[in-house]
Amino acid sequence: MNIVVCIKQVPDAESVKWDHKTGTLIRDGVKSVINPFDYHAIEAALSLKDTLGGKVTAVTMGPPQAQDAIREAMSMGVDEGVVVSDRAFAGADTLATTYTLAQAIKKMGDVDAVFCGKQAIDGDTAQVGPGLAVRLGIPCVTYVSEMEVVEDGKRLRLKRMCENGYDIIEVAFPVLLTVLSSLNVPRVPSLKGKMRAKKAQIPMWSASDIGAEPEKIGLAGSPTKVHSTYIPKFEAKREFLHGTPEEQAQALIDRLKEAGII
Repeated sequence: MNIVVCIKQVPDAESVKWDHKTGTLIRDGVKSVINPFDYHAIEAALSLKDTLGGKVTAVTMGPPQAQDAIREAMSMGVDEGVVVSDRAFAGADTLATTYTLAQAIKKMGDVDAVFCGKQAIDGDTAQVGPGLAVRLGIPCVTYVSEMEVVEDGKRLRLKRMCENGYDIIEVAFPVLLTVLSSLNVPRVPSLKGKMRAKKAQIPMWSASDIGAEPEKIGLAGSPTKVHSTYIPKFEAKREFLHGTPEEQAQALIDRLKEAGII
């Protein structure tokens, strides 16, 4: 099995700061971590390898320091990793990101399974997984909460959460899955894994390395434009109603009528 897991470095949610004047995140001095949902994608990929054998490769798009994310994934048991990094990728929206990742995965050869977290905590779009599947031309199953190998390793039986309950789906390889945190408990990196990851040479692929077309990457390939961002302000008012229970009830009805609620 040739298995790929897509991961992303995101700002640590516990140390994120916001610049109210510019409407942007203050990234200086903020620790970067692997997107929390991606840990479960890593574990799912490793579990599939444990069952069927093969190789797991982690791929991420980002600045050179994204090597840290690849090394952490390798310390958990991932075999290889690659960072897709180029200044030309800056400003990419999900459309440009899926194109870039697809080009990198195609460079790896035929793949049997691709795993992604259900979404990244910084953008929260949940678009990259399905978009990547379209780019690769393979089926996609989202929000996977259970996974079982069936038919002597030829198919996967999946439980997919949806608004009204869940679906049970069987799918053949190749396939792309986006997974929920309820799917598994990520394994803890081993000492041997940490030592191997520390010594590993992490390839850095540029736009030319993956054969990317300039007009499809970065800002040039991003039709989505962010005009402004802000933190919503929530203001709450409270009023104590006095009198007998009947008087309080009538006062509450009057307030609700004034607000147009009833």
